[in-house]
Amino acid sequence: MSRTTRTTSWDELVTSALLGTDRRTPPDGAPAAGREAPPALLDAAAVHTVRRRAGLRPAAARPRPEPAPRDDRRELPEPARRRLAALLADRAAPAGSGGRRGTTPDLTELLPQWLAAAAAHGYRAPASELPALLDAARARTDLRPLALRFAGPRGIWLAGLNAEWRFALRGAAGGTALPAPGDGDAVRRLWEEGLFAERVALLASIRAHEPAAAVALLSETWQTERAEDRLMFLDSLRTGLSDADEPFLDHALSDRSRNVRATAAELLSALPGSALAGRMAARAAVCVGLDRTAAVPTIDVEAPHECDGGMERDGVVPAAPSGRGERAWWLGQLVEAAPLATWPERLGGRTPQEIVTLPVADDWGDELHAAWCRAAVRQHDADWARALLGIPSQPPATGPGTSSLAERAQLLATLPAEERAAWVAGFISAHGLSEAFQLLGVCPVPWAEPLGRAVVDALDIARDAGSYPWSFSGVMGLAERCLDPAEASRLEPLTATPDEPEGASPGAGGYWSEAFRRLVATLRLRAAMHAELSA
Repeated sequence: MSRTTRTTSWDELVTSALLGTDRRTPPDGAPAAGREAPPALLDAAAVHTVRRRAGLRPAAARPRPEPAPRDDRRELPEPARRRLAALLADRAAPAGSGGRRGTTPDLTELLPQWLAAAAAHGYRAPASELPALLDAARARTDLRPLALRFAGPRGIWLAGLNAEWRFALRGAAGGTALPAPGDGDAVRRLWEEGLFAERVALLASIRAHEPAAAVALLSETWQTERAEDRLMFLDSLRTGLSDADEPFLDHALSDRSRNVRATAAELLSALPGSALAGRMAARAAVCVGLDRTAAVPTIDVEAPHECDGGMERDGVVPAAPSGRGERAWWLGQLVEAAPLATWPERLGGRTPQEIVTLPVADDWGDELHAAWCRAAVRQHDADWARALLGIPSQPPATGPGTSSLAERAQLLATLPAEERAAWVAGFISAHGLSEAFQLLGVCPVPWAEPLGRAVVDALDIARDAGSYPWSFSGVMGLAERCLDPAEASRLEPLTATPDEPEGASPGAGGYWSEAFRRLVATLRLRAAMHAELSA
């Protein structure tokens, strides 16, 4: 080997290859005698590569990872395993949107439902699918809770070996099995030494088992926790909230963090017997009363003129948002935090249904009713929610409580599942689908039969009327995920292309046919998925 060949560097060869041998003369010794520069340069690179590899020294072996933990859940049936592989393989495909997407079911949207069903059956994730499952969870934050629950301890173990899956260590209990709530030493050790996600999971576990023990554990380290951590820990007390939590929450009213104080005040106001709720009731009662001198009984409102220190300590935010008057802002917070039991006694012994129909003086009605809506949601009071919702056939603008669909959806969430679905079905039958999307989102899945029929009938009416079809794509997507799969046969006649009435949107009939065929195909696929998991 010549001296010139030995001194040729790898960087010189790469530079000549990148710039081209016409623009950069190859390094000395690279072109062999009698060879053209390009092939000779490649030959030299090949020789240099062999030389570099031959000169490498073996690296020290890394320690073997600890074995994966056991997962004693049931093994997934083979048909369901193949279905999972297909769902994960399709996850990179673009999800369906408002336009046409053919008649093929959108597997991306069915993956969350499959994961929830598999977890409910107690299956463990197949080891071969764990990498794809973690990749799917990394790409979709909405999928992470379901995916990590299904992946189980082995998925968390695997995530610790790949930096791209580190999110799983933050979103789960770090792969550590939680100690039994009664194991005092193990609980204390994890609480004092664990990662934040582990501590959150531990507190939730103890809260579900013994609420008072969770508060006692939190009290021990409360003063040394970061503000953002105190807020998360405090939020976990919503589960099992009771009067026994009042002393701790009352102490939190003096916290350094405004957000912590506000959350503590909110939780205390959800306890009608708390001292804070009593103080708020007294303040609200001063502002809202019954004017018996009017020709008809009328609610009279005198909003607060100031926000004093006591109100601030009890969670009233003094600064009003842009566009809101201060007095109206303070009034809404007082009424929202007052126990709803205050008002029947204060307003002449009337029921919630009678109270919400009373006229309100000086245009305070919207403000007062909106605050009652928030109070009904916070206090989970179904009687007040029914009163404020009114009957579903009533136009939203003239309803007794609120015309806001977001507030109506929150009120509906306080009702039992069957009543909720029946109310939304009545709303759709009376008003159609244009304002029902948010309301459908709070109904349990699969939709009860009356609700499913109301949705399908409304879609059928829109199709026959030649309505602009793309405006119903959101509801159609919900129907694919939420309709009972047993409805597939009843929908079959709607897959035919209808005659387009005069004035219909061009191509509407074809779109409706395609959308209903996709809906039927999706329902049948969902039925097959559940059958495979039930085998």
